Amino acid sequence: MITQQTIEEIKNRIDIVDIIGEFVKLKKRGSNYIGLCPFHNEKTPSFTVSASKELYKCFGCGRSGNAITFLMEHDKLSFVEALKWLANRYNIEVEETETTQEQKAIIQTADSLYIINKFANDFFVNQLLNEEEGQLIALSYLQQRGFKEIIIKKFELGYNPQEKDSLTKALFTHQFNKELLQKTGLITFRNNDWVDNYRGRIIFPIHNNSGKIIGFGARVIGQADSAPKYINTPENEIYVKSKILYGLYFAKSAIGKEDECLLVEGYTDVISLHQAGVENVVASGGTSLTTEQLKLIKKHTNNLTIIYDGDLAGVKAALRGLDMALEEGLNVKLVLIPDNEDPDSYINKIGTTSFKEFIAKNKKDFIIFQLEVMLKDAGNDITKKNNAVNNIAETLSKINRAEDFTKLNEYIKQCATLLKIDEAGLNTLVSKIKKDKLQKEQNRSTNFQQQEIKEQLSNIETNENVLLLQQDEVYEKNMIRVLLEYGLNQREEQSVANYIFESLANYRFETPLYNTIYQQYQELYESGKQPDTKTFLYHTDEEIRNAIININANPYELSQRWDEKVQGLNIVNRDTSANDVELSLLYFKLRKLKKMFAENQQDLEAATSYEEQKKLMEVHKFLKEEEINITKKLGTVILK
Repeated sequence: MITQQTIEEIKNRIDIVDIIGEFVKLKKRGSNYIGLCPFHNEKTPSFTVSASKELYKCFGCGRSGNAITFLMEHDKLSFVEALKWLANRYNIEVEETETTQEQKAIIQTADSLYIINKFANDFFVNQLLNEEEGQLIALSYLQQRGFKEIIIKKFELGYNPQEKDSLTKALFTHQFNKELLQKTGLITFRNNDWVDNYRGRIIFPIHNNSGKIIGFGARVIGQADSAPKYINTPENEIYVKSKILYGLYFAKSAIGKEDECLLVEGYTDVISLHQAGVENVVASGGTSLTTEQLKLIKKHTNNLTIIYDGDLAGVKAALRGLDMALEEGLNVKLVLIPDNEDPDSYINKIGTTSFKEFIAKNKKDFIIFQLEVMLKDAGNDITKKNNAVNNIAETLSKINRAEDFTKLNEYIKQCATLLKIDEAGLNTLVSKIKKDKLQKEQNRSTNFQQQEIKEQLSNIETNENVLLLQQDEVYEKNMIRVLLEYGLNQREEQSVANYIFESLANYRFETPLYNTIYQQYQELYESGKQPDTKTFLYHTDEEIRNAIININANPYELSQRWDEKVQGLNIVNRDTSANDVELSLLYFKLRKLKKMFAENQQDLEAATSYEEQKKLMEVHKFLKEEEINITKKLGTVILK
């Protein structure tokens, strides 16, 4: 883990405008900066960056965060990866806390594999671009295939010479660990000798989300005879095939902007489409789709369009993984390339514009397409048609999210029409399959889980209490804003924070999230720290970070010109902090008193002894006195 001291140093050096400005063209407006949102397509800027508050928020799509979360969201980095990116930018040495020997070993192995892969890839690239063998055999082949040098360099394509151990010699010269070299799959021990594993092949490096090379695909040049067309990196600590989509590192920004991911089969399909300007494309690497790969896509978009060859193998490959995609909530379309072409050859044949038009025109709904294939195969065979009904009902049962209810009903209607069966009957069958699955899951539940569900149900509050809680949230949110904004200011002989703590000693926050923030602020302050908005803006808890952003983000700000037009009033620059604190406290207390009155009244009605009633009446009197004092200060007796 990165030490807290390093994290604090990184946070103190961050310039959010500088960081986001690398990815978004920002223009100053007032005290903030605005630009076109990188997370959705828009023509009018609604993406706002506040340098003073160190946060961003898009008032179009709602995305928000700080500099670290921006990198995490935009480049799909982990928290630690984002911190290391920033540390590298600001030349900050990253210190990490002590880890167990096992953890150290895992980290060291992963780091070593990254270093070896980087060295090997530099070797491959140099062999392709600068050495005679690579230029004559591999580079010329790629150029014949239509790949330009700019795209070859972008994807860092390379070449491994035909000599049996050219890479091996280079690796051994630099004294890389032989055991780790075997893990990478770059070399192998064969016939009592160490030799290159990818001899005479074009090398496609595979990048992770941060751009590091985690593995390779090595392709034969021309047609393969007995040798496999591709050799891929064996699975190791950093390369797990089921969790990889080739080209995602280069495509993620375009996928977000287009709100659609195109999925193809091969490396060259991805590269050709990128070269033609279609950049929202990734490849599955010729394997069936996995849940992990679908989740990677869902991080960027809910819309998946699969583009495969139009032959039978292509159709079957496209249909695999459909149910998993539905369970992930993806909207899946299918496009089959005609005339025995693949996406690589087809876009080169018809051009970018025609290719995009073809995709848009020929998208087929995955479920309907699957049913059409099954019906075509069934013909007049009653048994096969019956199987088609059951299979499509099984598929439709995967659509089980509440928000997809309308979509499911529309599918049932369309499928019933194609099957020429009663719509209600198909609906009943889908419901039965869902019910049976649910029953099986419930039967597998432990008694503890069942008891936990019962307890949760018994604790559900009435609509009235939920409404009161929602009203509480408004006042509590404002109280947190005031504490964060003015807590470190001085008020007469004490800080505003201490004044708030004393004032709210007999009051509580009902919203768990705001109560957590309040308690953590108080603990930090009383331990000698100086907590403020920034402290919580970079909190490790995403829910807390989002709450702070929502408290502070505002689409509007007063123009400085008000002070120029109405001189002497200081409309913009006036210090209203004392009044803000006082009014916020009074309204917060008044809100809480109303709840206390209601709760005390319930207890009074339920009291069974005189002593208990007398005590509750004293509480009632105290609450009433508090209410009168507050309403006098506010000049009102209205309670809402």
